[in-house]
Amino acid sequence: MATQGQAAMDPAVLDDIIRRLTEVRSARPGKQVQLSEAEIKQLCVASRDIFLQQPVLLELEAPIKICGDIHGQYSDLLRLFEYGGFPPGANYLFLGDYVDRGKQSLETICLLLAYKIKYPENFFLLRGNHECASINRIYGFYDECKRRFNVRLWKSFTDSFNCLPVAALIDDKILCMHGGLSPDLTNLEQIRNLPRPTAVPDTGLLCDLLWSDPGRDVKGWGMNDRGVSYTFGPDKVQEFLTKHDLDLVCRAHQGDWLKLKAFRFESANSRRCRHDPCIIYCLVGAKLSKSFLEAHAVGSYSCVYAYIWPGNYNCVWASELATFSSKRSSKFPTMLTDSSSLHLHQVLALSPTNIE
Repeated sequence: MATQGQAAMDPAVLDDIIRRLTEVRSARPGKQVQLSEAEIKQLCVASRDIFLQQPVLLELEAPIKICGDIHGQYSDLLRLFEYGGFPPGANYLFLGDYVDRGKQSLETICLLLAYKIKYPENFFLLRGNHECASINRIYGFYDECKRRFNVRLWKSFTDSFNCLPVAALIDDKILCMHGGLSPDLTNLEQIRNLPRPTAVPDTGLLCDLLWSDPGRDVKGWGMNDRGVSYTFGPDKVQEFLTKHDLDLVCRAHQGDWLKLKAFRFESANSRRCRHDPCIIYCLVGAKLSKSFLEAHAVGSYSCVYAYIWPGNYNCVWASELATFSSKRSSKFPTMLTDSSSLHLHQVLALSPTNIE
């Protein structure tokens, strides 16, 4: 796969693009990297080919770092790599929403695509709802492409985005996507059979995987305030995990951590998380704690959560160490939710470990 992916681009050109994109990490935040239109088009074409060579439902293994929305915050993406390790020193899965809102969507998506081409078996990108022409036409990416280059280049990105995978299964136990569950999802084979290239439809399975949201007070399926897709309750998470023999659903998509604070749950065996506010939540049964993940793992994992604040904050990391035990001990399923449109980034690092 690596040979096929890099055959579409001159390796020297690709390395030079990565060098230029990463050397600004020591510069002031916001410094632009002006790649040529030809170079960016090569990134779009080569990445599109790799996306289509790999399945729409990725099947991955730990150790891997799972990262939430970036939304054009390029300096924060570089800081994320500073602390998590630049590829190929660490394996990564990004959950979508690379463009829009922030001021440097071009640098952000170009570096991510470049790493995907360079390390196709170690670096993975899922599609978010903003990797869609009808959305990023409105929320900033189109305007940035038009201002710095032209509309043709935006269309080249759209061709690549339409081929992105939409979900990932880690060690057959952790299902990751940008949005959430769908009432149309009855088996994982449905995800594997989703066609590509494709735009994101207004309804249906693909739409829900990119758009749906969990709701604390929802039972079953409910209307979504976004006007798109659904909300789903704890009962649907429980039902889904049990039916498919999964331990965890990990998603991104919700961007206002002030609102997410309302999603924290109390339970008899939970304790307060000292990192407040935080942006990963167990949506059924307990707050983020060292204990809540222990409820549902069959395998053994070491999970480290890192919260990366934007800008020049003195306190960058706030970590919580949790262990997936080998014994189920709770009736509640778990779901992780994360986001950063208020510029707070999250990384979930999964590593297999042998714990008694």
